[in-house]
Amino acid sequence: MSLPNRPAPLPLAEAQARLLALAPTMPIEHRPAAECNGFYTAHPVHSRRNQPAVALSAMDGYALRAADLPGPWQVIGESAAGRPFAGSIGAGQAVRISTGAAVPAGADCVLIQEDAERDGDRLLLTGTSPQPASRHIRPQAMDFADDALLLPTGTRLNSARIALAIAGGHNLLAVRGAPSVAIIDSGDELVPAGQPAGDFGLPASNGAMLAAMVAELPCRVTCTGPVADRLDALVAAFEAHADADVIVTSGGASVGEHDLIRPALARIGAELEFWRVAIKPGKPLLIARKGRQLIVGLPGNPASAYVTAWLFLLPVLRAAMGAAKPLPHAFTVPLAAPLAAGGGRMEFIRARWNGETVMADTMQDSGAIGPLARANALIEREMGAPPRAIGEQVRVFLLDNGAFA
Repeated sequence: MSLPNRPAPLPLAEAQARLLALAPTMPIEHRPAAECNGFYTAHPVHSRRNQPAVALSAMDGYALRAADLPGPWQVIGESAAGRPFAGSIGAGQAVRISTGAAVPAGADCVLIQEDAERDGDRLLLTGTSPQPASRHIRPQAMDFADDALLLPTGTRLNSARIALAIAGGHNLLAVRGAPSVAIIDSGDELVPAGQPAGDFGLPASNGAMLAAMVAELPCRVTCTGPVADRLDALVAAFEAHADADVIVTSGGASVGEHDLIRPALARIGAELEFWRVAIKPGKPLLIARKGRQLIVGLPGNPASAYVTAWLFLLPVLRAAMGAAKPLPHAFTVPLAAPLAAGGGRMEFIRARWNGETVMADTMQDSGAIGPLARANALIEREMGAPPRAIGEQVRVFLLDNGAFA
């Protein structure tokens, strides 16, 4: 590793750009649409049909000619969803129609049943005529036309987008595969979850936290640890995951005598790409590569691990899967309480958004998990930012912790 021990911390945007450029490109797979939740489209998805294919009724009622309003009419048949009326409608005629049924030839109006009264085959208007006459008709291709672009390349597939692709006539979709991710939790102070930690131990929670964050994506995740602060133990952990697309470590990325991630990477032949980012929390972020394998070294403090995973790990996994926009999106909201001036690094402040305003938590220590669990947002405070008053706008990132839970 040729980088100096203490390189100048990189600005956030530069570090993110350098990391995304290192993202492994996952191969394209063709998967059933129903199994594509969380994947990203590898090619544009165009419709193969009109939706709807023919004009449909949006309500239960009677299909008729608008020119014949206000009636009366003779009911000559029925059009049901999937069972259309076979003939056409002439002057003074109407067809009973249900929601989702094809509008018969000759009809250009649907009179809803609440505005009509029927006596045998005789139909009378008892309410208000629809305005406009076509109000209750879904025209052909109202949703999308044949060959319309439904989903651009790099779109994340979710429940609604999967439904859109299927409605557009697709079964198999081209997506990029999901990386395999190995998470290594290290530190002599860590004890497995549920075991007594005593006065000097700490329950190992980062691995489970990071695995839950990665579960946002359909990645294959394995967790190892806690691994002792011994060079041979860390080297063995790395070698055990030699086939993983991405290895994520938590802890040991700084410069203390027990911070052994960099020596372990040197031992396995990995190349350090960059180390240290000018953000708080999360300065000692480390990025390395061994062949096509990417190694993301996160800090050990839980808030630091979370913030850096959210700003770096999740984006690079999305990029590997072909996301068009892998970085998180910020928006501006007013403050509910004053915010102090910024310091010498860009900060990501754990905060609570109530749907209208945002308030920073009073505790911002990177070792504290409580504020992290309470937070559903991060306030971005620029390096050297001036104090902000109540009502001033700040940039905010929403977290996946549940907006109001």
